[in-house]
Amino acid sequence: MNPSLFLTALCLGIASAAPKLDGSLDALWNQWKATHRKLYGLNEEEWRRAVWEKNMKMIDLHNQEYNQGKQSFTMAMNTFGDMTSEEFRQVMNGLQNQERKKGKVFWEPLFAEIPPSVDWREEGYVTPVKDQGHCGSCWAFSATGALEGQMFRKTGKLISLSEQNLVDCSQSQGNKGCNGGLMDNAFQYVKENGGLESEESYPYLGRVNGPPYRYSSSAFESTP
Repeated sequence: MNPSLFLTALCLGIASAAPKLDGSLDALWNQWKATHRKLYGLNEEEWRRAVWEKNMKMIDLHNQEYNQGKQSFTMAMNTFGDMTSEEFRQVMNGLQNQERKKGKVFWEPLFAEIPPSVDWREEGYVTPVKDQGHCGSCWAFSATGALEGQMFRKTGKLISLSEQNLVDCSQSQGNKGCNGGLMDNAFQYVKENGGLESEESYPYLGRVNGPPYRYSSSAFESTP
């Protein structure tokens, strides 16, 4: 379904149901809006509030189950709290699946001692949490995260790499900017391009910004 048609249908559906809002949540709702800088039109806020309340109740129920030992993790409200799960998938999930090519199979060494888990943040391989915004560029963030870790492994330096560089410049490899893409295509771009710019030199905008592209091979080479 076209996203605009989906949002219209959602709005009409919630409006027709005339949801009864929980007045005890007014202060929390206003605080949440201020924290995440949410602004709504006159005909939008009521049904966004209804979605938010539904998500809040789901989070509260989950955390109650956590306290009872029925769940292994807690949940909390974030900036996406006024979105339905369908909207979230449409806006945030830009991964484009494709058939996997045949490749080499990794065989675990016979006598290897492998820990059950590793927190790569504690090992220094992971940059701080990033926000892709309303752009289907999850594939770019996945690619930069992998490259950042491999660069740290090779050089000992953890440098945040540019998702915007990939969003703007890797269409010829098969990616579609904010409309989705694939990590494999991002890696192919970096390989063909001879590198990837840093986040500092090519900051993220959350939208396609090109052509022309601003990549400069002399600015930063990231290929591990």
